This record gives sequence, structure tokens and C-alpha cells, in this order.
Amino acid sequence: MIWRLVVLGVVCVCLVAAGEARRRGGRTVTFHRTQQQAESRGQVRTRPRRDTNSQTSSSSSSSSGASRLISHGPPFTSCRLTLTPAEHRVLDDNTHETGFNGDDGSYVILTWVGGGTGVVLVLSTISSPLDSFLDGGSSRLYRSTDYGKSFHDISSRINNTFVKEEFGVSVGPGSSVILTADTPVLDNPGGIIFTSTDAGATFKFTRLPFHLAQPITYHFLNHDYLVALSIDGGLWLSLDFGAKWTKVHDGVHSFSWGAGVNLFFSCSRVDAVEADERGDLVLKRTKDLGRTFTVIHEDVFSFGYIGAFLFFSVMEDSRSPRVMYFSSDQGDTFSRALLPSASTEQFYSILDGDEDMLFMHVDNPGDTFFGTMYTSDDRGILFTKSLERHLFDGQRKSDFTNVTSLRGVYLTNKLDTDGRIRSVISFNRGGKWRQLNKPENVDCSEQTKKCNLHVHGEHSRNNRIVPMLALTEPTAVGLVIAHGTVGDSLSSSQHPDVFVSSDGGYTWRGTLRGPHHYSILDSGGLIVAVEAQHEGQVKTIKFSTDEGHCWKSYNFTEQPFFFAGLASEPGTKALNVSVWGFRPEEDGQPMWVAVTIDFQSLITRECSDRDYEEWLAHSSEGKDSARRGCVLGVKETYRRLKKKSVCRNGKSFVVSKKQSPCLCTRDDYLCDYGYYPHPNTSECVRQPNSANKTLEICLDGEEDELLTAGYRKVPSDKCEGGFTPQLAVQTVIRPCGVKPTPGSPTLSTSPETVFDTPGREPSSWSLSSPLCSPSGEWFIETGHQCTVSPTSRSRRTTTATTNAKTARAATAPPANTTQTT
Repeated sequence: MIWRLVVLGVVCVCLVAAGEARRRGGRTVTFHRTQQQAESRGQVRTRPRRDTNSQTSSSSSSSSGASRLISHGPPFTSCRLTLTPAEHRVLDDNTHETGFNGDDGSYVILTWVGGGTGVVLVLSTISSPLDSFLDGGSSRLYRSTDYGKSFHDISSRINNTFVKEEFGVSVGPGSSVILTADTPVLDNPGGIIFTSTDAGATFKFTRLPFHLAQPITYHFLNHDYLVALSIDGGLWLSLDFGAKWTKVHDGVHSFSWGAGVNLFFSCSRVDAVEADERGDLVLKRTKDLGRTFTVIHEDVFSFGYIGAFLFFSVMEDSRSPRVMYFSSDQGDTFSRALLPSASTEQFYSILDGDEDMLFMHVDNPGDTFFGTMYTSDDRGILFTKSLERHLFDGQRKSDFTNVTSLRGVYLTNKLDTDGRIRSVISFNRGGKWRQLNKPENVDCSEQTKKCNLHVHGEHSRNNRIVPMLALTEPTAVGLVIAHGTVGDSLSSSQHPDVFVSSDGGYTWRGTLRGPHHYSILDSGGLIVAVEAQHEGQVKTIKFSTDEGHCWKSYNFTEQPFFFAGLASEPGTKALNVSVWGFRPEEDGQPMWVAVTIDFQSLITRECSDRDYEEWLAHSSEGKDSARRGCVLGVKETYRRLKKKSVCRNGKSFVVSKKQSPCLCTRDDYLCDYGYYPHPNTSECVRQPNSANKTLEICLDGEEDELLTAGYRKVPSDKCEGGFTPQLAVQTVIRPCGVKPTPGSPTLSTSPETVFDTPGREPSSWSLSSPLCSPSGEWFIETGHQCTVSPTSRSRRTTTATTNAKTARAATAPPANTTQTT
């Protein structure tokens, strides 16, 4: 059966034996077990006060998934090696199991604190606190200082306080940690937090003058700077790591740090109900930590910040559709994004972004579950069509993946006209897309018309077809691990297997049969995997020291348990991994179990120069020698580990590369706004509804008449010389109508100021805060584009904008990607 896209029903995405872990940022992962999933195995009963509300959908999803008839895909073989007795003894001596006896928490939240400190905090808690107060329950906090080999109960350091799962453990720069107690609003003037600056060795008790509506947000560089939103809509700032708090504004709905100490927030003009749904919000900025404020725009519906771009949607009046604006200079100037118009039933989604460009998905009219992907220029204004029929499922989830192990590579799925889902990959930041090559050790049957690899993404994970998404890491150059099927298209009836690429997606090979959980260690020098067991228990881990060519298996426990997830220190430099799960105690209660395996004692030799080789990226396919490896205007030669070298990179390993510029070619240019690539040639052709080459737009409050040859350079492309469009781009500036310019920065007139959280999310859009969702995607419903760009300044200088962007890159917070938004 070929998998065709269907409207999804209620799908439970909580983790239990299926092993789906939820990450909070880069250093925290959450494991979850529910009562019904434990009881369905006929072995475990959960204490009543640890009950949760997500059991019915989980059970139905599991049973429906089990009813699917699964067949195996085309066969392949991969190398299997046997552990020697000596290797087995070494691993036995360096495998550490911890049973959390008597702990009945339904959630376990793991957090690594600091970089390379070896400190892991584990919070065991539940989702709802009501029964905790009735029965005297509390959260439990454990601490490890040896990368999870042993744990100590330190609950007394937070006075055995209950910590709600939604707030979890907040970690910031350095060794800073914040735990938020779940405090009843009635009879309490404010909430309680516990702060630590020594990775949880000690905690300080602080009573807040307000109740938190969401977790406290750190500044991305300075852990002393904290921002919080109270349940009554107050925006609060602390400049001393939570010791003292000051309310700086009232009526706030959402906020986001920008570059430096810029803080953006949207607020109500008055204490209005559902102001965000009517587009009655005001977008403001403070550049001095709440002392003064500048109005950026009124009539705002929602806003966000990603990469170096501030973006917001605006409702000009209650009857007009929403329009989108972008700013690349922290809100000093902004312009309307030049994108195809969209009705109020459609949405925009920002898939990824950095200081150079954005990937934007524009939904197609109707319930088509696909749209068109566009890429922006470095101002976030001019957008070029990148991929048509880009898949977005019924839950507004995209399979878009940034392959971080190699510059310029992106992977996603499209819904073709025959209703089948097929994977495509781009090696030049969306300039061109093509299908993935067939894995080198897989052959399709003669009946298969086209034989390609198709990769499972978010849509498949939501349907519980695969337990993990594609995995890449910047320190593991060129390495990509993903679940997929081989054939004409992606198939839900074909058993997903694990495939590996060592060159950023150019070539692939089958490596593991069936779905697995996997993790990259030692900067790619070690890969570990545990087979996904939907009903059974686990006791075996597989590992490879040659990027998945050969595997060895090790039984890490004599008592199998129900699998919850793999956990390893972020950054891929560690050589130990923890397998988490639960097994019944003698009294029938579930007991959390963690088994930590230290591979450092097995891989003892430090890598030397002879273990590395020079590798020219993007050189897997035949090109003429002069152009071989040229992508986005440069050649990059990396120093990376040889596959046959069994040694450890170590924590001091740093990716090193050499760059050299390439001559420009047509591939270094995209078709400009109003142009499209001719289907039979690479020439950029003017849109048929345009009479001439003049395109009038409003940029930063001035009307620009753009004379263009129809080409623009791919953002971040660094080519030199070579191909040049025939006509140079010229800009003639003429005034155009603008709204009244907002006034100068205003002083805070009230010692108290507020953050307003909407009572319910509007049904037509999905962006409710300036922070990215766990999947790293923004959703903003928009309408037909307006022709006038209101601005805060009537001034535009192209060179100044470019220079400002370069300066911003040095101070901007990390890009919110797969920030995954």
C-alpha cells in the first residue's frame, strides 16, 4: 500500500515504550509514561495520585498502529561484528544501572548543566499538581556529577517542593539553574523559585512578587538577565538572577529577546479582552532593559524573532486580512514581505532562518496539505519560489530538516500530483531540489518504476510510524542518520529502516533493519542505537565506530525493561550514553531505570594526525575539476576522521576546514521577485502579468523602482567573478505614502507594567508566543498584501542596511530553528 496523505485524528505524542523523547532546547529531554500504557502490559499499576489525562488517545493510537500490515522493504545487508570476551568485560565494568526505587513520577526531565561538567539533574514529577497537594506528594530531584553513572536524591535542597512538569528545569548560560515551584494562586501573593549558580550543588529560595504564566526566560548570554510573564499580564525583569524583580510594563501578550539587550513585546492598548484576536496589539521595544520604550507598530496580531529577523503580522482594520512585515535592523526600519497574497484561511510558516535568509512556507488555498516554499533575500523582503507542493499535514507539521552536518543542505517532503509523498534534498540552500539517490546497497524490484530513498519526517512520527526524526550534528561533518523506505514514494505499509549518509546526503546506504532510536557520540566517531520495541522490553544496545558500516551488540542489563529513550550530553562530544526506561517493582509499581554505558574505556586510544583525512565537501558527484566541490560560491575542505580509525576525537575536538572562493556561475543566482525559471532553460523569465522590468514596491517608507535583470545572488553565496547578469540592479528612490511615524522613545510612566496571555488560541493561527515551538516552526495566518509599508523611519540606504546586518550577526542570539522555531 502506498502512503497517501490523510487528515489525522487525535494522536498522542507522549513518550512511553514507543520511546519518543521531547527535547526542551538543546540540554533537556523529557520522558513520559502513562498509567494506561503501563497497565496495558498487564504488569504494572500506578498510584492513583500519579494519574494523567492522556491515556485514551495514547491507547487508541497504539492499537491502530498495531493493526497496520507492515511489509519489509528491499533487502540489504550491513556488517555485523561480535564482541570479544575482553570487550564484553570492559563494557560490563563500565556500565552503571540506577533504579529509582519508590519514585512514581509520570514524567522524568533530564537536564545537562554547564558544558563538560558531567552534571545531570533529573526531576521526577507529574503534569497536574492538584492531587499532590491533597495527598502530600512532591517532586523528586536527583543529581549526578559523573555523567549519569550515579545519582543522589537532593529533593531536600528544594524543600521537597512540587515542581510542575510544564515548567521543568530551566538552565541558562554557565551553570545557572532555575526550578519553579507549583504554588496555589489563592492565599499566596506570588510564586516560588529556587535558583542555583553552581549546577545544582546549592539552591537559593526566592519568593516572587507575582505568579508565573510560563517558564522564566534567560538572556542568551547573561544569566543574570531574566524576563518573566505573570498570570495577570505583567512583564517583569530581573538583573540579578532572580533576587529582585521589577515590573516594567502592563498588558503584555508575548515577548522575545533580540540582539544585544533589545527586548520586544506586544501589549494591549488598554486592558482589552482578546486583543490579539482582533489585531489590537502594539509592538514595542526596549533597548535599555525597561527604562524607555519605542513603539514599532500598532494593529499587530502576532510577532516573532528568528535569526536576525523581527517579523510581525498586522490587521489594518477589523475587516482587512493580515499582512506581514519584516525588519532586519532590530525594528528601526521594516517593510512588507513581497510574497504571494494569502486568504484568511491560509497561513505562512517560517521554517528556518539566520542572519542571511529565511525559508518561508505559504499555504495553498483549501485543505490541500501542501503549499509553496520561498527563500528570502538578506532583508527578509524579496522572496523567490524554491519548491512547489511542499508537504504540510493536517496538524500543520512540516518534514523540513536543516542538515546541520554540511553547509547548504536541506531535506523535506513534497506531495506530488498523484497523491504520493516523495523526499527531496537541496545542496544550495533551496536553490534547486531533487530526489534522493538510491542507497548503494539496496536494489528495487523490477516492478518499481523509480527507485529512490524517501525519508520519514514529522508526519510519520506523529503517526507513530518512526520513533525519531533525521539526526545530524555540526561536529559530525557530513553524517546524516534517518528512517526511510526505498521505492517510488514514501510508504506507510513498508517497514521503515535506518539509512546513513557520510557525505551530507549525496550517497546513502542501509545500515539497520527496522526502526531504531539512535544517537551520535564523540563528534561522529561513535553511533549508538536501540531497536524500537512497541510492546517488548529492551536489553541490547548496538554501536558503530565507522559511521554505520559495521555494528556490534552489547547486552547492557540482565533484567530487560520498557524503553523510554536515549540520553546523551548535547554537543556529541561525550562517549557515554544513558538508556532510560521502567520496569515493575516487586509490589507491581513502575520503577524508573537508567543504565549509563561509558564507551571511553572501550575506545581508549586518542586520535592522532594519521587518523584524519582531508575531505572536499560536495564532491561526491562528478563535475569538472575546476567546479568540483563548489557550492554557494566556495569550496570547503574538512579534516575529519577516517572510517577505519578506531579512536576517540575527545572533548577538545574542533571541526577544522579550509575555504577557497569559486568563480560565479548561473547556479549562484536565483530568479528575482517577479521572475521564474524557464522550464526548458535556466534563464529567469519575467512573470507574464508584468508589462515591463519595472517593479514598484515600498521599502522602509520610500517607493523603490527596481530595474533588475531578473537575477539575484543566493544569500550567503561567496562566489567571485565569472557569471554576471547582463544588467546591473539599479534603484531609483521616490517617496510613497506612509503612516504617521511613531514618536520618540517614551519613559516608563508606571512602576508596574503587564504581560497579557490570551484566554484561548485563535482557531485560525498557531503562533501564540515569540518563542519557537519544539519543532522550530512559526505559523502566522495572513491575508492579502497591502501596497503601502508603514515605517518608523523614512530613510533607506542599501549599503547601510548591509553593514548593519553584518554588525548584527556578531551580537544576535542563536537562530531559532529546528528552533526548529
